[in-house]
Amino acid sequence: MGSRTVALLLLLLLMLIHLQLWSGHGSIGDVAQMRAQLSAQQAANAKARLANEHLDAEVQDLKQGLDIVEEKARSELGMVKPGEVYVEVLRGSRSKP
Repeated sequence: MGSRTVALLLLLLLMLIHLQLWSGHGSIGDVAQMRAQLSAQQAANAKARLANEHLDAEVQDLKQGLDIVEEKARSELGMVKPGEVYVEVLRGSRSKP
């Protein structure tokens, strides 16, 4: 009777371990989900790193010269120097008169 009880306890323990493996915290599904989240976070970090490098390069340009300031003023604020002519070309659907 003792060996039968030990065998049943071992079988129960094995079932509990399998239950934990497939459905509990740290299960195979959890690990797969965490790996997917890790991949997504690494991609977001790489994108943010590129944006930071771009911004750092822009800051360095601003510290070194005024060319980037003039470029920003022209593109974002519509700056025109004296003697220049500003021409804007609009593309879109034409309405018939």
